[in-house]
Amino acid sequence: MCLAIPGKIISLSSENNSLDRLARVDFSGVIKEISLAYLPEAKLNDYVIVHAGLALSILDENEAAATLAALAELDDMNQTELQS
Repeated sequence: MCLAIPGKIISLSSENNSLDRLARVDFSGVIKEISLAYLPEAKLNDYVIVHAGLALSILDENEAAATLAALAELDDMNQTELQS
């Protein structure tokens, strides 16, 4: 099973060929270089879902925020459980 976490595009490469276009994506403080070959329309500040180094879909900001909030809540619950 894979878990997809939204990441925010913080910079884009200047490649003209859409198959070679890359983005630096911020996953809650972890920055990764991601291929935009499947999403040539992606732009700066978009939230994307990534699998195996490829951006697969663009999320709107509200959907990304809701997902990140739910993941943070799960992490808080896990931390509380570990401390018990």
